[in-house]
Amino acid sequence: MAFAPVQAVTKALSVLAALNRGGLSTVGDLHARTGIPKPTIVRLLQTLIAAGYVNQDEKTRGYQVTSAIEQLSAGFHGAPMVVEMARPYADQLTKDILWPCAICTLDLDAVIVNYSTIPDSPVSPFHASLGRRLSLGGRGLGRAYVHFCPPKEQQILRNIMRSSEDPENYLVDDRNFAMTVAQSRAHGYAERDERLEPRNSGTIAMPIRLGERVLATCGVTYFRSALKQSESRNAVIEALRATVEQIEARLGAGGYPVRPDGPGNL
Repeated sequence: MAFAPVQAVTKALSVLAALNRGGLSTVGDLHARTGIPKPTIVRLLQTLIAAGYVNQDEKTRGYQVTSAIEQLSAGFHGAPMVVEMARPYADQLTKDILWPCAICTLDLDAVIVNYSTIPDSPVSPFHASLGRRLSLGGRGLGRAYVHFCPPKEQQILRNIMRSSEDPENYLVDDRNFAMTVAQSRAHGYAERDERLEPRNSGTIAMPIRLGERVLATCGVTYFRSALKQSESRNAVIEALRATVEQIEARLGAGGYPVRPDGPGNL
């Protein structure tokens, strides 16, 4: 005997799927993606929070999935778990050095800002960055992914960059790309291309890795005029490095699920 679908369940799954695709989202974002009335979305979100599949960011009031979503799909890509684990370390880094920190995950030809400590930073060059896509070719947080990922994945991403609609992915040809990769790997971090705006600020970013695989990137943005002295700049680099090492240690100890097939979130 056939039964009509339970509308509350189908709507809840639609909201959960929209959150999983879009990262940190507001009720308005979810309404635009699903067409579900906002009051209904609020009730569904509270139910999903109670069930442990969603949490609400206290600073931005946005919503995002938790690592519990892994229980629903063997295809879970792991980005929510990385962000969830990295958040307290990013918070502590900004508390220590004051500059804002961001955590990003791969999004085809860019990385997307999944978490930012801008609300906690008194000296942030930007007002907001959550949800922003940052190119692999020119942005520090994007370069920290493509410069440090395994060779086969890097080749795939390089081909994607060549067909990208983002002009920043054309900043370097193949020869210069190889040079910037070598430079980043020698330093242990990547930086935003100085030709990109705003030129009064810079970004230093590092990969968050488990083995050879890059799971996410973590970076600090600052005003260039404030870090002219090498001692100040080196202090930020070492603080970021220590933070990334702590995150990687936590991921390694937490049984992070590594998919043996395929690069990153491609």
